[in-house]
Amino acid sequence: MGDQQIRQMVLDIIAVIAPDADLTDLKGDVRLRDQLDMDSMDFLDIVMELRKRYKVEVPKEDYPQLATLDGTVAYLVPKLQAAVL
Repeated sequence: MGDQQIRQMVLDIIAVIAPDADLTDLKGDVRLRDQLDMDSMDFLDIVMELRKRYKVEVPKEDYPQLATLDGTVAYLVPKLQAAVL
């Protein structure tokens, strides 16, 4: 599973959590909460969707790695590739 596929998976989850958000100009290196006006519950919803859809467990101490879209993709690449193998 490649970076672009994982990026799209994350965007699909965000589109469900924040349906009114404009994801077309989302910057990969800027905090998602700053760009999308998300609160902590929205963030937790994203983490829960990752677990529900893709069986990815994200411990609390790893939450900061999911702050940006690029960070989330980088965090998920090895986890999702391991799940596919």
